[in-house]
Amino acid sequence: MSLVKLTIKGISYSQTQNGAYALILNEVDGERKLPIVIGAFEAQSIAIALEKEIRPPRPLTHDLFKNFADRFDIVVKQVIIHKLVDGVFFSSIICERDRIEEIIDARTSDAIALALRFNAPIFTYKNILDKAGIYLKVNPEEGKNTEESDDPLTSPETFGLVGEEKVTGESYTQYTLAELYELLETAVQNEDYEKAAKIRDEISKRES
Repeated sequence: MSLVKLTIKGISYSQTQNGAYALILNEVDGERKLPIVIGAFEAQSIAIALEKEIRPPRPLTHDLFKNFADRFDIVVKQVIIHKLVDGVFFSSIICERDRIEEIIDARTSDAIALALRFNAPIFTYKNILDKAGIYLKVNPEEGKNTEESDDPLTSPETFGLVGEEKVTGESYTQYTLAELYELLETAVQNEDYEKAAKIRDEISKRES
């Protein structure tokens, strides 16, 4: 299976649900986005890593891992989002020490937080992106991507550092597949990626 390189677009905050965030990954050589719902602590850690000038007074968990790895000459070479099951992404951290490579299972949010700290590339498999990626719509009147309009994705400078909160959300089990696809298209057009991710996950569950 071929790997597809991803970059981080940013973090989208839900205006309707406290503590709900969506990490948005971009396909490097394409137009698809891969939104992944993550917790508040992980969103905070990723935002801090994106903004180089933010220095926490004490090391966060991912900073501690980086310091530990540096001390023992462990290098994170890359992160691979390798599986999607029932709306949950599974990732692997590819590490190297003394020229010996090891593969470590990790939550995707943790893996990406570490990849940022090690300047390691992030990949996923083409079949996962085909299944879970979201295409942006092109505005025919302006002839440009909707990505260039007002973007709700928060930049690291404006990202509010918040504590961990329980995330609750709308259930989409009562909708038909046709209705889910309509809701997904509307969410993408509105750039509500957190909602789009949840709708996509419900579609994935039914089609798996």
